[in-house]
Amino acid sequence: MESRVRTPRTAVVVGAGMVGLATAWHLQERGVEVTVLDRSGVASGSSWGNAGWLTPGMAMPLSDPSLWTYGAKALLDPSAPLHIPARIDPKLWAFLLRFAMHATHGAWRKAMAALTPIDRVALEAFDHLHANGVVANTHEGPFIIGFERERESVPFVHEIHQVEKAGQVVPLDRLADPRSRVPQLSANVSTVFTMEGQRFIEPGPYVVALAAAVDQRGGEIRTDAHVDGVHPVAGGIRVDLRGQDSITADAVALATGAWLPALARPLGVRTLVQAGRGYSFSVPTDEPARYPIYFPARRVACTPYEGRLRIAGTMEFRGPDEPLQHRRIEAILASVRDLFTGMDLEDRKDEWVGSRPVTPDGLPLIGATKMPGVYVAGGHGMWGVVLGPATGRFLAEQIVTGTVAREIRPFNPLR
Repeated sequence: MESRVRTPRTAVVVGAGMVGLATAWHLQERGVEVTVLDRSGVASGSSWGNAGWLTPGMAMPLSDPSLWTYGAKALLDPSAPLHIPARIDPKLWAFLLRFAMHATHGAWRKAMAALTPIDRVALEAFDHLHANGVVANTHEGPFIIGFERERESVPFVHEIHQVEKAGQVVPLDRLADPRSRVPQLSANVSTVFTMEGQRFIEPGPYVVALAAAVDQRGGEIRTDAHVDGVHPVAGGIRVDLRGQDSITADAVALATGAWLPALARPLGVRTLVQAGRGYSFSVPTDEPARYPIYFPARRVACTPYEGRLRIAGTMEFRGPDEPLQHRRIEAILASVRDLFTGMDLEDRKDEWVGSRPVTPDGLPLIGATKMPGVYVAGGHGMWGVVLGPATGRFLAEQIVTGTVAREIRPFNPLR
C-alpha cells in the first residue's frame, strides 16, 4: 500500500521510550533530522521497569476467553492478577466493555493472525539495531515456565500451540530436573517447561543505549518537554510545548504510550487506550539467576537484572498518573512466595509501577492520523518492548515513503 508523500527532512518524535526512540533511529537511517521530546526523560515510562522480555512467541492478544473466568474475580479480589478498581469511571467501563467483547475464541484468533507478521520479524529488528551501532545486547533464554500442578499447564500449552498455528515456531519442552538449572524454584513448582527461541534485555539500560545512538547520530533529545498539541502550519507541523517555544517539523510521530489519547484523539484516533499498569521490584538471590522465569497461573514474570532478579506482574486498570499502590506489590509477593527459595523477598529495590497502553482489540495503533504529516505508534499493551524496534522500522518507512508495510496494515490507527 503506497501513497504519494513529500519526503520529510525533519521530524519530531514525542516519547522517549522504546517505540519512540526506535522510530527516531529508523528515521535517521533514512536521512531525516530528528528531535525527540519527552515530558520526563529517556525510558521514564513503561520502558524502564518492565520484565524486558523479547518474546514474540508470547506477544498475543490480552483479551481472551479466560477473561470470563478471572474477570469477575478481579472485581472482588484486590489481590487478583488483573485488578479493576471499584469506582465510577465511565471511560474505564467503556473500555472494559469493548475489551470483554473481544474475549472470544474467534476474536483472539483474528487478532493473533494480525500480530503474527510483526511478531515474526521482532527479533531480527533488534539484530539490525545491534549491527548498526546500538551498543546494547540481547540475551538468549531458555525461558523457564513453571506451574504448581500439572493441570495448570494445559491452558498455557494450548495457547502456545495456537500461536504456532498462526505461523510462529515456539519450542516448548518438559524439563525433567528443573532445580538443577533453576535453583530458585521451590519444591512447590512441580511442572516446568523450557521455551526456546526467545530473548530478554535489561530494558532501562537498553533504551538508554538506544537514546545514546540517536544522540550520537546528531539527533536532539529534549526532556522536560510537555507537548500540548500539534497543528498544521505553512512550514509543516507545529508542536506546541508547555512553557517553551514551539517547534515546527515536516513530520511528527506520537509515541506517548498510555498518554496517547490526549494528543491523538483530536487527530481522529478513536480507539480507546487504557493504562494497564504493571508493577516490578528486584531481589537478591543466593545463586545467580540465569534465566527468565514465568508463572502463567500467577501471571508473574521474572528476569535476571543487574545481578538480581526482577519480579514483575499484575495488570491494573487505573489512570496512568495515579500513585503506586503498595497492595499490588504485596499481592505479587503473596502469589510467588511459596514458589521460590534461596532469595530474600524482603530486600526489595526499585519498586516501580508503569503504564502499558492497552487497546480493546489487542492490536497496536501504528500509522497515519487524519492530520497529514502526523503519525502515531502506540497501544502495544504488554508488547511495546519486543515490538518497538520493528514498529519504528515500519513507521519510519511509512513516514518517509508513504509505503504501509503489510506487517502494520492491521494496526491502522483510524480503524
